Amino acid sequence: MGVVYLVWLAEPPNGAPPDPKVLVTRAVRTMNLRAVSIGIVPESKPGSVGLVGLPVWMWNASQAAETWGPVTKTAAVGAYSVTATAQVDKVVWSMGDGQVVVCRTPGTAYRDSFGDDDSPTCGYRYDRQGRYTVRATSYWHVDWAGLGQSGTIPLQFSDSTTITIGEVQVLNQ
Repeated sequence: MGVVYLVWLAEPPNGAPPDPKVLVTRAVRTMNLRAVSIGIVPESKPGSVGLVGLPVWMWNASQAAETWGPVTKTAAVGAYSVTATAQVDKVVWSMGDGQVVVCRTPGTAYRDSFGDDDSPTCGYRYDRQGRYTVRATSYWHVDWAGLGQSGTIPLQFSDSTTITIGEVQVLNQ
């Protein structure tokens, strides 16, 4: 049987392990996460007007992982690493009239062939005319693991646009 010597070192070999939260922060920063890219009909461009009672469609107009996920990144220092994966849980659309719509999918992009059908995934109808600032807040969760620890970090990002809703009056003569 061999001889075992115990040696006291002032620091662990290869240096002390880093704080995993520092590595998680670094990994998340490289993900470039952001709010959904607002797709909405009626559009927010000048001259585009929706109508009271007709459907409003909302969706994520970007197919980039940074606006919906999943995005996975690893941050490392020496032999130590943490891996994080981010994904949107939901988008809360504040419709500008006091109402909110919660959507758990990226939504469905509107096409003219849909006519006045409701969105199958994320939509709304206004009951009054006006200009409305619509805010989309993306709620992300970031699951991470490394250095014998794990956790979840909630994040949120918002963007907004303004749409116009008009009203049609029918006159009988």
